[in-house]
Amino acid sequence: MRLNSYDDWSPLREVVLGSAANYSAHERELSFDLFFYDQLSDKSFYDRMYYPRLSTPNPGTHGGKATRSPIKQRYVEELEEDVEGMAEALTSLGVRVLRPLPLADDSLRVETLAWSAAVVPPLNVRDNTLVLGDEIIETPPQVRSRYFETQFLTRIFADYHREGARWTVMPRPLMTDNSFDPSYAKGSPGGPAEFIDDPQPSPYDVGYEMMFDGAQCLRLGKDLLVNISTANHAAACDWLERHLDGRFRIHRVHGLADNHIDSMVLALRPGLLLVRTPQIAEALPEPLRKWDMIFPPEPRGNNFPVYDDDDLILTSPYIDLNVLSIDPTTVMVNEACPELAQVLERRGFTVVPVRHRHRRLFGGGLHCFTLDTVREGSAAEDYLG
Repeated sequence: MRLNSYDDWSPLREVVLGSAANYSAHERELSFDLFFYDQLSDKSFYDRMYYPRLSTPNPGTHGGKATRSPIKQRYVEELEEDVEGMAEALTSLGVRVLRPLPLADDSLRVETLAWSAAVVPPLNVRDNTLVLGDEIIETPPQVRSRYFETQFLTRIFADYHREGARWTVMPRPLMTDNSFDPSYAKGSPGGPAEFIDDPQPSPYDVGYEMMFDGAQCLRLGKDLLVNISTANHAAACDWLERHLDGRFRIHRVHGLADNHIDSMVLALRPGLLLVRTPQIAEALPEPLRKWDMIFPPEPRGNNFPVYDDDDLILTSPYIDLNVLSIDPTTVMVNEACPELAQVLERRGFTVVPVRHRHRRLFGGGLHCFTLDTVREGSAAEDYLG
């Protein structure tokens, strides 16, 4: 099929599902700690309710150093089981499932002019790619270990390109320490970001650069809602606006989340949003505030596994809002969240439960792990007027 995806709810026909092969550790360094600052800064009320926390920030992130945070093998094995279960569920719904090339060796590293980093598997494939209609846009990464992640999807992208898709790569950042705008972390309610406050100078410093994830966007046909929290995001959005001029309308929201928007607000079908809280709804552009909204129940402690003090928690407890729509009336939901499933069923949705145990350790939910490439529909519809 030809690449064709303008929104998150039209009937799904083809999807890329991430790979967990050889996921053995997180590498803690400045870019990683900035990206996951909200969780690593130990200020989440809900996390204090549900989880033990790391007692101190990671000392290895000072002075350009990095440290390895291993992931227990049993979590990795259970993750792989759950991802394969997702593939089976999608196939049973008539969706063609595509898979990236696997990470063949967990010791693989990359080196650039300014830094070196371990490579992680292409698991959260939503993050570094934005699909808009018949165009693949590879976005400039925010975490060094993911710098070349889209190369694991090269075979898939090349096949779509041969079938007529456009394929664009946004400018790649040098990603020196001084490329990152730390203002979100420094200005957040948790206080100053002491453990990321020692950027090292580099001969390749060029100022704040474009850094931006596809998961910062909510696709609404002709309209694109984009979350901006740093100068890095803003620079990338400037590029995106110029590139898409005349084809799509961009609506910026500022500070709706640290980075990704898809555990804050998702469009389930035209006129209906799944929104974390009424406060989030108030921050949306005026046309979207007219849509009907579902506010999910608060996450419960028994929705999540119990982890050890040394297990690194990377997402908020709201990660299970990160659902995947199969069509306007069918939604794939984590089976660990029956309360959310019941709310959706009362609104007329068919809920497809799948198992996803360790979403908080691996930084993504069902929407994060997937990249929808073919949905029905032939044009960018105007849903906002």
